[in-house]
Amino acid sequence: MAWAIVLSIASIILAGNAPAADLTPLEVGYWQMYDQQFEKAHDLFHQWQAAHPDDPLGPASDAAAYLFAELDRLDVLRSEFFSTDAGFLNMRRLSPDVSVKRHFEVALNASAMLADRHLAAAPSDENALFATVLRMGLHSDYAGLIERHYLASVADMKQGRNFAERLLMRDPGNYDVYLAIGVENYVPSLKPAPVRWFLRAGGARTDKSVGLQNLAMTAEKGHYLLPFARLLLAVAALRDMDLPKAREGLAWLVAEFPDNRLYREELAKLPSRR
Repeated sequence: MAWAIVLSIASIILAGNAPAADLTPLEVGYWQMYDQQFEKAHDLFHQWQAAHPDDPLGPASDAAAYLFAELDRLDVLRSEFFSTDAGFLNMRRLSPDVSVKRHFEVALNASAMLADRHLAAAPSDENALFATVLRMGLHSDYAGLIERHYLASVADMKQGRNFAERLLMRDPGNYDVYLAIGVENYVPSLKPAPVRWFLRAGGARTDKSVGLQNLAMTAEKGHYLLPFARLLLAVAALRDMDLPKAREGLAWLVAEFPDNRLYREELAKLPSRR
């Protein structure tokens, strides 16, 4: 996608109609990541890290680009794998790329080191708290969606939710953070009752309605994570057989990210779904 188009899209969605000149490489990098322009996203995230070496959000964002590229390579985000548990559990099992995993973990560790340093000096540092929430969410996604280490994934969700609640006490307007609470409630709520009981006994939240409400907040008012929240809500609509809502969500993603073949292909499947 041409640079000017990327800036136009990001200025409307990310910056609340702010001038394109106000955008940061970090903001544009997320939009390129969602448009499957992973190398360009990495380049912009590296630019941000070079200019802001103490910002834990830089390496966390770079880790996000590694995760989304791997999810794309493994076809994990296909609706067949999300709309039913059987579809996900029976998906073709490709091996994770060990090089990608290594880069992913290096980026997460760098973010953790920076965030921990900031939080040791200032426990209420909002940027460090947000970077920690993002890092825990990314680690949870890799464990659950790629490695299928579900208990480890749930443990990361719980830890991320704790940091999210700390941050929201100080800044309830950080709408990206609601995604962590939404996922931690929504995903376990889909499991059978005995599994939900086991997860609740371990401290997990399993309220589907609360999960969807929080995902909707990020999908409506989020910043970096708004598109991901909209994708998750489209998936939730598919699980509930609400095809109009799923179509609406996917159509928005197609319009905003025309180079992302996944969104186009998933939207094209909907007319044949019953």
